[in-house]
Amino acid sequence: MAADLMGINVVQGGAVALLAVAVLMVLTGRLIPRRTYDDLKEERDTWRNAALESEKGRAEDRAQVGELLETTRTTGHVLASLPLPGDQGEVPARDPLDETSAPRP
Repeated sequence: MAADLMGINVVQGGAVALLAVAVLMVLTGRLIPRRTYDDLKEERDTWRNAALESEKGRAEDRAQVGELLETTRTTGHVLASLPLPGDQGEVPARDPLDETSAPRP
């Protein structure tokens, strides 16, 4: 049984068939020089490192946004608990940050 490679019977063709297969593999991009392969690996690693650094930055941003939101909620509750000018120290009955209890126009 003869070995077929890319539709070419290499055993029957000998050296010419082997050379033709090598040329076809180069032309189709299945066979590339070592230097090209190493360059592609280096480029891949560079992009991978950039993506990891970007993810670290995004995680830090998410943490900071969470802290800012908590500070905003706390500030909103403190402001809501302060008496309004002209009030006798009464606290509003609704939370000003709660949009569900806001009056509809």
